[in-house]
Amino acid sequence: MGLIDKFMTGENSSIEPGNMKSAPFWKELNGHNVSSGLISSTLLMTGPALIILEASAAGGFTDQQTINWIFAVHFFGGLFSIVMPLMLRIPITGGHSITGAAFLATMTAHFTYPQLIGGYVLSGLLIFLVGMSGLFTKIIKWIPREVIAAMLAGLVTTYVVRLVSSINELPLIGGAALISFLITTKFINRLPPVMMAIAAGFITLIATQGLDMEARNIPFSMPSLQMPEFTWQGMLTLALPLAMLILSNDAAPGIGALESSDFNPPIRKIVSLSGIFSIITAFFGGQCANIAGMMTAICSGPDSGPKRKRYMAAAVSGVVVLLFGIFAWKVVPFIQSLPKPFVSMLAGFALIGVLLSNLQLGFSGGKYRLSALAAFIIPLSNVSFLHISAPVWALLTGAVIAHLFERSPDM
Repeated sequence: MGLIDKFMTGENSSIEPGNMKSAPFWKELNGHNVSSGLISSTLLMTGPALIILEASAAGGFTDQQTINWIFAVHFFGGLFSIVMPLMLRIPITGGHSITGAAFLATMTAHFTYPQLIGGYVLSGLLIFLVGMSGLFTKIIKWIPREVIAAMLAGLVTTYVVRLVSSINELPLIGGAALISFLITTKFINRLPPVMMAIAAGFITLIATQGLDMEARNIPFSMPSLQMPEFTWQGMLTLALPLAMLILSNDAAPGIGALESSDFNPPIRKIVSLSGIFSIITAFFGGQCANIAGMMTAICSGPDSGPKRKRYMAAAVSGVVVLLFGIFAWKVVPFIQSLPKPFVSMLAGFALIGVLLSNLQLGFSGGKYRLSALAAFIIPLSNVSFLHISAPVWALLTGAVIAHLFERSPDM
């Protein structure tokens, strides 16, 4: 397992988009990047899918509208995750905003369906304009890498901590997964420990509890274009907060994950294309399709194998997510049957490597101790102010402390 980035030996410390040797992408597949891609896609297809179902129920959506939503965010999010890494050869992983879906669960009842579509379109347009302006690029470049790594560590710590409570709730399943994880880490270098843990957990879950497949089935219907209705209320209370959530909870952590793994992502292009894909997604009934923060952290981390091949983890994730969008009407009942502690356990195992590598980068040096500590603690608090999430406040606070109090005058 890549708890420390053991794949760095003999590789460039920073990878520029398009500067790697061009090899057929299918030859770059290996057990590590396939494993990370499958885990990344599984995280998006479990809890977030249930949040969408809850939000659609709160808004009184029809089955057609629900299918449109699930199809749009996964199909175009998966397409983003295929196009971007294959084009740039870095693990830019696409999906949709989980926090955005959670936000919409509280908003769908307050807007008509066309007004929601209009809000989604305006949100994508705002993201596109922010990306094209270059403002997001300047902000990210201003923040020390140690602060970004500490923020990411704080962001994933909660997920890893939940691993303990999940094993406590499902001791037999969690014990089998944990033992498989440790044995593979120690004795079987060729197999990804996280994937072996998840496989052991699934087998034990089916053997001991089975799966309740009596959940509500959603009938198939063809996706169709949706007509938006634009209102000032939708702009101010829906589009603007949604865009800020996507930029703060997805774009910032996702780009931060790439930076902390020594990639050099084209920030303006990533954010601008996130806006374009989100606009297209909106016309099919979904809120967004963009770079996904947590999924990018998984695919760009050391568990995804040699750095120059990690982009294939994002591509694998994209293919699986895209297929999920096409067949969501059949797969959703299976997702509903998984116990919530099991989903939390899945996330915990997947993010152990991300947590350890970013803790090492954030705190191994002595230059930015206080700013890194602030950037680590604030995401743990999960505070939100002015519709700006904890990760962004962590980056801003850490950067201010670093520049004002810890940076040498000659730097």
